[in-house]
Amino acid sequence: MSSPVRKCGNPDQPYDVAVIGLGYIGLPTAAMFAGAGCLVAGVDISERAVKSVNSGELHFEEEGLSELVSRCVQSGALRAYLEPVRARNFIIAVPTPVDHATHEPDISHVMAAGRSIASVLEKGNLVILESTSPVGTTRRLATLLANLRPDLKFPVEGEDNPDVHFAYCPERIIPGRILEEFVNNDRIIGGMTSSCTRQAKALYQKLVKGACHETDDRTAELCKLVENSYRDVNIAFANELSMICGDIGLDPWKVIELANHHPRVNILNPGPGVGGHCIAVDPWFIVSVAPDRARLIRTAREVNDEKPRYVIEKINEAMELHCGNAKIACLGLTYKADADDFRESPALYVAKILTKRYPGRVICTDPFHHALRHMGIGNDLEIVQDTMDAIKNADIVVMLVGHSRYREISRPKDKVVVDTIGFWK
Repeated sequence: MSSPVRKCGNPDQPYDVAVIGLGYIGLPTAAMFAGAGCLVAGVDISERAVKSVNSGELHFEEEGLSELVSRCVQSGALRAYLEPVRARNFIIAVPTPVDHATHEPDISHVMAAGRSIASVLEKGNLVILESTSPVGTTRRLATLLANLRPDLKFPVEGEDNPDVHFAYCPERIIPGRILEEFVNNDRIIGGMTSSCTRQAKALYQKLVKGACHETDDRTAELCKLVENSYRDVNIAFANELSMICGDIGLDPWKVIELANHHPRVNILNPGPGVGGHCIAVDPWFIVSVAPDRARLIRTAREVNDEKPRYVIEKINEAMELHCGNAKIACLGLTYKADADDFRESPALYVAKILTKRYPGRVICTDPFHHALRHMGIGNDLEIVQDTMDAIKNADIVVMLVGHSRYREISRPKDKVVVDTIGFWK
């Protein structure tokens, strides 16, 4: 691939920033740095992602990002590649999934990203890991590269003046508000040494208006996991309460509304479960390093994983009233409202199980269904564009995700309604 038109300087000079991974976090990160005046290379193993970026287009939806990427590509500030290129700063933003059977974290993508940049590393480089990772991953990455590049000094074994600096700087952004939160949210800057921290902080301060809080890499790694585990535990309380209310015939949203009038009580809204790559995954990273201590965190994860099965039980009960001959309409498939993100989506899980259990009787609708097709999943689902038609042709209506496009829809009359989010409460 040819290099982009450079704003200035020698065409052989390294990029200011190379972002490894052009997904939901990596691409916005690359575009934001490019928009702030840096010359940025985006790197991804997906040909589709690379081609779409170099065409100035997105392979997923995010408010305001399409315009930013298009502008940066046209100006020559952003270019995507299938393999890493020379850069002064490397930001790794690749997936860190968990094994669904064992709940063990998988950092193979991080290690693969590290191996991919080994040959282009130079003295003075900074490597930042943004991927949510178990405690100690940044040091494992630095050790890996130290073994691959013995000609360079890395911040391992107490090396305080390395040739290549390392830091862990977790993202704190949410789909739908990524560009705004990237700039305005506080950031944690966790360097392996004080010089690593200073160098990473200087990079983020090019565009981050929020405070950049300095710490070490292991503390920063745990902080990211703690933030999402805190949210998971609180959601689990709401989800468990909703199941208790369902068992004893009470309205959970009314109970929560009244309880929240207490000045020191703030119960969250229950839902069909917990999805997304962060909250549904990160708590297991803590459990993996402290399995005997993380009892509450583990239990919260188990409660939230149980909630979709509880929803399916309620729908099964409704089907029994129709002798198994009812039509079911599932409204919403993404893991959260108004985002085209289906990762770990409990709504998608519910729809898939129902489709398998009641073939030909389940209709799904979601305003972002086209993104589901792009991901190569959901081909077993019957998805229609018109939500009102789906409701009209159904006997049971299941509200799973409260997309804003559903706001004008009144609670269906003469239908059995399973409202998992209190949408029509």
